[in-house]
Amino acid sequence: MEPQIAIVLAIMAFTIIMLVTEKIRIDVTAIITMLALSWSGILNSSEALSGFSSNAVVAMIAVMILGEGVAKTGMMSRFSKWLLKRVGSEKRTVLGSLSLSVGTLSGVIQNIGAAALFLPSIIDISRRIKVSVSEMIMPIGFMAIIGGTLTMVGSGHLILTNDLLEAADLEPYGLFAVTPVGVALLLSAILFFIFFGKFFLPKASDSNTSDTTEQEKVMKAFNLKKEIQYFKIPTGCSLVGKNIEESGIWNNYEVNILALSVGKSVNYAPWRETKLIAGHTMALYGDDERIQRYAENYKLEAVTNITLFENMSDPDESGFVEVIVPPRSELVGHSIREFSMRKKFSVEPIMLFSKGERVRGDFSDYIINAGDTFIIYGTWNYIKNLQSTDPFVVATPFSVESKDPSKTWQASGSFLLAIVLAMSGFSISISFLTGAIVMVLLNVMTIQDAYNAIEWKVVFLLVGLIPLGIAMQNSGTAEFLAGGVMSVVEGSHLLILLFSVAILSTVFSLVMSNVGAVVVLAPLVVSIGLLAGVDPRPLVLLAAVNAGNSFILPTHQVNALMMTAGGYKTIDYFKAGGGMTLIFLLVSVLFFYFTFF
Repeated sequence: MEPQIAIVLAIMAFTIIMLVTEKIRIDVTAIITMLALSWSGILNSSEALSGFSSNAVVAMIAVMILGEGVAKTGMMSRFSKWLLKRVGSEKRTVLGSLSLSVGTLSGVIQNIGAAALFLPSIIDISRRIKVSVSEMIMPIGFMAIIGGTLTMVGSGHLILTNDLLEAADLEPYGLFAVTPVGVALLLSAILFFIFFGKFFLPKASDSNTSDTTEQEKVMKAFNLKKEIQYFKIPTGCSLVGKNIEESGIWNNYEVNILALSVGKSVNYAPWRETKLIAGHTMALYGDDERIQRYAENYKLEAVTNITLFENMSDPDESGFVEVIVPPRSELVGHSIREFSMRKKFSVEPIMLFSKGERVRGDFSDYIINAGDTFIIYGTWNYIKNLQSTDPFVVATPFSVESKDPSKTWQASGSFLLAIVLAMSGFSISISFLTGAIVMVLLNVMTIQDAYNAIEWKVVFLLVGLIPLGIAMQNSGTAEFLAGGVMSVVEGSHLLILLFSVAILSTVFSLVMSNVGAVVVLAPLVVSIGLLAGVDPRPLVLLAAVNAGNSFILPTHQVNALMMTAGGYKTIDYFKAGGGMTLIFLLVSVLFFYFTFF
């Protein structure tokens, strides 16, 4: 064994051990690997630092920016609601539906693009169905990788395979030659995670899902209800022409109007002087018996189609908060009638606590003291406006992401432009970076937002590990390993040969690029196939398919992108990815054995 090969193998072993044990942070490990290759003389400075100009790294940065831009429009949040309406909130059904969607899309666009597009939606759906994101993100990321095997243009290494076959004077494959095995792999992976995922996926606690949220704490502490009832004011109703206060809803019924439909818009926390007209739909909150009595007395019509009020049933859009009146507040010494709380802030006061006691009935004219506490309801955007003013201190923590639906077409157009450019022959990095800068130019996001969207830990992980793949090729380590394995299996049973090709390709894909793995293996596989009297074409295709079997380490671009969002450690990939790798090997090898040979 040549000294250079021994050094590369030693550095590779150190890198894998450190990535799995995480004795050193993974991005720091990657940088040490990059420097070690330079210190040892295996790579020169330009080669060691080549990761900074790598297409993969630039594409990753661009994809992060594009994903943030899409998330800012709320487009994937709306997709989440649409999906849950149709498939329900059962975890297995949701996981299966998302897996099929991501995997299918990944068959026609680059898998990193498919993963980035769906990531905001996965996080949003996890919150809605109260499932830890760590149980959702990794499987969907794996589906994006596997989806690349659905067509011969689904991933870079499959695209290159036909060129390598032609170079060896072998007939190239058609666009859908790999589709049957790709479908088998995708379905097998979905079934694996649906039925066995709980044994392999991390059960990390997630503040957005498994723990009690701040909203749930407030609702439990003050015995607040989730249910909101909706009623329409019919023609001829005695409420028509009255304002809200004249209807006696607070004084006589102790019921709150949280919102009122006005045409195709919603008026949240309508002002007491708002006139009620026929056709208005009211969102009522309070004791069920009191609401029913109010509805019966005025012959209101119950409404079940509440599309206009969707935000009110969405905890990510609206909710209850506890607000305190500080001594400096201009509200002290005044009533909420004088202060016009609803008119100024579009929030509905549900409860009032003063001097340790709850104020019952209509408290519109109650004189407010310093330290009094309100429980109010509103959309998070209105509550955020309230939080930035002096009259109140919002005591309930909440978070609200500023979304601008008006930029949906600009954001989706920018993403589509990136995909079209990539499919037209431009490099992935240039295509996606073009889409990202178009988003900035169209004011979907600011350039500072773009910088903030970049997860530098992931970037440096890739930057540091890319030179290791270069070192394996340049030093001859990859050929040394491949040649050694092939010499051992030469003359063995066909199944052993197929498993050897698949396993070798899988191992190479973990420490070098998928394309690099195929480039190294294709000539060796062709030679072994000819010597063994086996058709080398399917052998090369098998190697190319398994170059996408990159699940054990977070070295694949998709895994790296998903790692931070899912809160994963390398050992999580080693465990869940190990199971997925075995499934991938078994399905791919057996499929090729019974179909191509």
